[in-house]
Amino acid sequence: MNPDPIRPAVPLSTGRHKLANVRQKALVVAKWRALWVLAGFALLATCALIRLTYLGVTGGTVQRFDIASLLMPSRGIIVDRNGAPLARDFHVYSLWFNPKAMTEGSPLIGKPADVAARLHAIFPDLDVRKVTRMLQTGTPGYLRKSILPEDANRVHALGEPALEFPQETTRFYPQGSTAAHVLGFVDSYGNGKVGMEEFFDKRLKSDEGRAAPMSLSIDVRVQGALEDELGRGMALSAAKGAAGVVLDVDTGEVLALASLPSFDPNKIDRASTPNIFNRVTNQVYELGSTFKPITVAAALDAGTITNLGRRWPAAPLHVAGFTIRDSHAMGASLNVPETLMHSSNVVTAQIADELGGARMKKTMEALHMNARPTIELPARGFPIWPSGQWPRLRTMTVSYGHGIAVTPLHLASAYAALVNGGIYRPATLAKLEPGRVPRGERVFTAATSARIRQLLRMIVSFGTGRKADAPGFRVGGKTGSAEKPGAGGYQRHSLIATFASAFPMDHPRYVVIAMIDEPQGTAATSFQRTAAWNAAPVISRVVPRIGPLLGIMPDETRDIDISDLKPLVPGEAKE
Repeated sequence: MNPDPIRPAVPLSTGRHKLANVRQKALVVAKWRALWVLAGFALLATCALIRLTYLGVTGGTVQRFDIASLLMPSRGIIVDRNGAPLARDFHVYSLWFNPKAMTEGSPLIGKPADVAARLHAIFPDLDVRKVTRMLQTGTPGYLRKSILPEDANRVHALGEPALEFPQETTRFYPQGSTAAHVLGFVDSYGNGKVGMEEFFDKRLKSDEGRAAPMSLSIDVRVQGALEDELGRGMALSAAKGAAGVVLDVDTGEVLALASLPSFDPNKIDRASTPNIFNRVTNQVYELGSTFKPITVAAALDAGTITNLGRRWPAAPLHVAGFTIRDSHAMGASLNVPETLMHSSNVVTAQIADELGGARMKKTMEALHMNARPTIELPARGFPIWPSGQWPRLRTMTVSYGHGIAVTPLHLASAYAALVNGGIYRPATLAKLEPGRVPRGERVFTAATSARIRQLLRMIVSFGTGRKADAPGFRVGGKTGSAEKPGAGGYQRHSLIATFASAFPMDHPRYVVIAMIDEPQGTAATSFQRTAAWNAAPVISRVVPRIGPLLGIMPDETRDIDISDLKPLVPGEAKE
């Protein structure tokens, strides 16, 4: 019997082989995924190492966020030199109409006209027609900005879900319109506009600026007094505007700066801001006879005046087809004290002629009258300044305040140099610590400054500035009345009336400038339009108000010694 033939082995089910292959592939995929994850971690670790190395080499800073930063206002506080708040952030409620507050039907429960009428009962100055139209058309928007909590409660009692009260941050000016031209305002996007709000916009938004108040040189008490008296002078003379400055003669700090009419930054119309133009720093004027003491000081320094008793003829002067004359006859001849006391254009022009155009121009340049005023405000007017060599007639007219135009702030800084010993310092609105006061630039000698102090006091004691006198405060200063230029020449009925002063003249501390724009002759000013009758009285009222606030008390037992000049003035000058 033959054995069975050998048969090939029958393989096991192919399903097992397939399963083994699937497992093998899955394992391979898992390994690749693990490798990719490891590669990712390796890449992150490498990036972190590179970053740490970069920070170690460059010293990069790390941003810190803490609760204190979150609690700070979004914009820094501005205060006056004594810490009184001038501008700060304030949380308020607003009234917002949200037509999508109701998911179905009308957004209002009541009729639009009825809702508008009930809102008008809460806010009497609300425009009912405008609000009704807004509610009828379903236009979302503000119905009222910055409302009081009690008014929000009254609106809530109306029971209209579409009237919402979002809490917002607004810029609040506690002093209202006081110092508005110094501060400016903040627009709806949180950006500073005009004034210190614009100039220090980035700083006020920075962590440093938000953490500590910014101190200005302004004294809000002095600012209020200056604005009040300028407004009174403006009203008494029926003028179109007024401007004024109070300046520390030793530091250049501005204690007050006023331009009238003013505006309230709390109620500003973002589309059109009324009265935003700054007459003190942005508008240039021919400031008339207030330049005469500067001319005399330049001549004293140059040595062209060596004897104050010397006399010049006072008859009208004919130069290059132009006649220089005085407002009224002042006699056959005048010396220097009489020239300033009577305010003679003719004699001042002759003094300037002897001085020469080059030296006159150099003095004005040393007082920075050929450049925009030095101040932190963004709006600064460029002077009308004739370039090149000044001809004889130009030199003469500039000597009595015509032919160049500057801002009242230029004049304030110039008078500070006239009375403080001869040092020019730039004006500033930043409060200066004692060690930060600039050294300044010498313009006049100390001897010339001492002599000018005597002459300015004589003008107030015996001359055209007598209405500026304030008993006990030893005021000195000079009037200036200049016609405005216009089409066809100077306008006889449009004057700029200015009084530039300093006090106390035995030890000057402050310059005070008062300017009245286009005063009219009224009963209050004896129907006169010149500075002696409208700007000078402003000084006589301002100085007694601000002197005690600044530590200067009236003392009628003291005065500057003018005994060596009195013999040159045989009698008191008439206005």
